[in-house]
Amino acid sequence: MDNVKTFDRFADFYPYYLHEHSDSTCRRLHFIGTTLVIVILASALLSGKWLLLWVLPLAGYSFAWVGHFFFEKNRPATFKHPFYSLLGDFAMYRDMLRGKVPF
Repeated sequence: MDNVKTFDRFADFYPYYLHEHSDSTCRRLHFIGTTLVIVILASALLSGKWLLLWVLPLAGYSFAWVGHFFFEKNRPATFKHPFYSLLGDFAMYRDMLRGKVPF
């Protein structure tokens, strides 16, 4: 049986998420991937080229998973907590921009 920690609220999950992203290279790769997701989404919305939306998961996850597998050396939280992990990506992005989480 897999020991998957459960969380009732995102506020409880986020400290765990940050712990799973302790490597600075992993965080930077997440930042790049999330930036690409934002740019691609904005481009799709502004241009009406909806096929761009198919690229979103590739842009976001490819950078994040490289960070986890090669630098963080752990499994991405996406596999255990997909919704909270997506929220965590954007929360960490925001906190990196604000200087609350180091690059």
